[in-house]
Amino acid sequence: MFSGIIEEAAPVVALRREKENLHITMSCSFASELTIDQSVAHNGVCLTVVSKTSDTYTVTAISETLKCSNLGQLHPGDKVNLERSMVMNGRLDGHIVQGHVDQIAMCKEVKEADGSWYFTFEYPFDKAMAKRGYMTVDKGSVTVNGVSLTVCNPTDNSFQVAIIPYTYEHTNFHQIAVGTIVNIEFDIIGKYVSRMMTF
Repeated sequence: MFSGIIEEAAPVVALRREKENLHITMSCSFASELTIDQSVAHNGVCLTVVSKTSDTYTVTAISETLKCSNLGQLHPGDKVNLERSMVMNGRLDGHIVQGHVDQIAMCKEVKEADGSWYFTFEYPFDKAMAKRGYMTVDKGSVTVNGVSLTVCNPTDNSFQVAIIPYTYEHTNFHQIAVGTIVNIEFDIIGKYVSRMMTF
């Protein structure tokens, strides 16, 4: 489980395909602290550390993960938002994030607003999935590339988020432009509420 508070936007060092799997090697400041089998969120996708060196570590994304996320589009040098799993006796500064990306979305607009930025994202609308909680609501929570954010101006198939300078600089939001594909995870509480309403 995660909180959506990014620890570091770190570069991809290497990518290696093995059948339908993709091995992703990352370099980050806390690589030496990681252990084999530890969970780390990569652009919001929970992956397991499978090997490491003193300053890098490797995780493996399987075919299903690559189908529903943007990890298959990574190139060496790309920045990836990283977050280690939550410490249960700490503060929940973001919101409850599972690290299970629901789908991808495309950036449709980036608008500067005198020191901050508004990003608009669009995703395919599915009425059946929306009834199950796969949607956004005004002032609700959403995770974009692993970043916990507050929704504004939602429609059936789009939403907007406001990004402060700190988030813009310390996550890979500074790499997002019109046409960029991002990972989104809808709010787990909304999914549970929607599910309970079907009984």
